[in-house]
Amino acid sequence: MPPSCSRCVSQRVINLETARKLGIAAGALAVGLKGAYASLYAPGRLVPPSKQFPATRLASTVIAAATGSIAGITAGNRMFLHLIPSGEGTPWLCLGCGHAFRVLD
Repeated sequence: MPPSCSRCVSQRVINLETARKLGIAAGALAVGLKGAYASLYAPGRLVPPSKQFPATRLASTVIAAATGSIAGITAGNRMFLHLIPSGEGTPWLCLGCGHAFRVLD
């Protein structure tokens, strides 16, 4: 059970370590998909619609997805580094007042 906020005594708190892991995974997936889509359907390389995957672009698609994923991971990690308070214990963020705090287990 999550602790209550130390500032406003709200029960609506989220574990920042779990949120960081989910945010990084979602960022990597979203930016990776964007990179793959952009490499397949760039404005200069429009392909007539077909039912086959353009296999000649598979290598560039994989590289674009991997590069995008790395960028998504980096951006997500930097965002959460600003939210997590320093110290020891489990980091929590209050969704009511926005206060970030740690609780020793």
